[in-house]
Amino acid sequence: MGKAKHSRFNCSPGCSVEAAIGILDGKWKSIILWHLLTEDTLRFGEIRKRIPNVTQRMLTNQLRELEEDGMLHREVYPQVPPKVEYSLTPLGRSLRPILLALKAWGDEHLDLYGQVLVVQKEYNVAETPDASAEVVDVIKS
Repeated sequence: MGKAKHSRFNCSPGCSVEAAIGILDGKWKSIILWHLLTEDTLRFGEIRKRIPNVTQRMLTNQLRELEEDGMLHREVYPQVPPKVEYSLTPLGRSLRPILLALKAWGDEHLDLYGQVLVVQKEYNVAETPDASAEVVDVIKS
């Protein structure tokens, strides 16, 4: 019975859902993408301040993986001390409706866990006129 239910979605190994989740899979990747979506360009230290529980090593690894997957661009400036900035690529920005839908779902269902899991800051991206429409469109489809 459970097998029939899952086969209806046609997600065999290597399917597009598995591939998409594979890119976002990582404890901090979605959070990193969210911050870059809402703030455009950030330096390593700025990202780390926004995600206080991530270790330097883990953040470095997650940023490298996102860069390798084509989700973000790493700009290194030849100066002392070194300056490195991270920003989303067009492919990374294409995750905007997905991240907005995840935020909307989280906002709606956060109370199911009986505690606040994330200290939320208001972001400009959630207040853009088209953000609500995008979330509704993504949820309906």
